[in-house]
Amino acid sequence: METVLANITVSITELKRNFANVLKEAEHTPVAVLNHNRPEAYLLSADYYEHLVSRIEDLEDAKLIHERAAGPFVEVSLNDL
Repeated sequence: METVLANITVSITELKRNFANVLKEAEHTPVAVLNHNRPEAYLLSADYYEHLVSRIEDLEDAKLIHERAAGPFVEVSLNDL
């Protein structure tokens, strides 16, 4: 059985019938869209998606900082800039 990575689930049929209410539920959390009781897609609000993208960018920046923390460094004086 596949893992469902959301606390809220909805069938494709229910999504078609009641899209506005399902989207309202998805405001702060992902909604798993099921097809024959298997996750077919995940529905995210625009705000939630933007938050996830921002978190990913922060994690990528932190990884880059960690990778570059040991150097090599280039010595530059303010007059050279």
